[in-house]
Amino acid sequence: MLKLLSQKNSTLKLNNSEPNKIVEIVKEYIKTSDERDLTIDISQMNIMDACKISVLCSTEHYLKNPNGKIHWVVSSSSVEKMVSSMGLGNSNFLYK
Repeated sequence: MLKLLSQKNSTLKLNNSEPNKIVEIVKEYIKTSDERDLTIDISQMNIMDACKISVLCSTEHYLKNPNGKIHWVVSSSSVEKMVSSMGLGNSNFLYK
């Protein structure tokens, strides 16, 4: 279920760019972050790229911190609908 975005101090905001580069940026952010829960804003990306990034990076975050969550800030409920069948238990989608 989508939730309204609350103001968080540690939100990584990503602009529309090449998805493969974005995946690498997020993986590095996950690797270097000491936070259990992360908020990453991908609301500027198209739906397909947002799906790809959220799936790949949620998996990466789970490998580092199985008890953590990634709060993905998206612009459309379609992203959550498309990835929900994958059962990513550590992903939460926030509507901006």
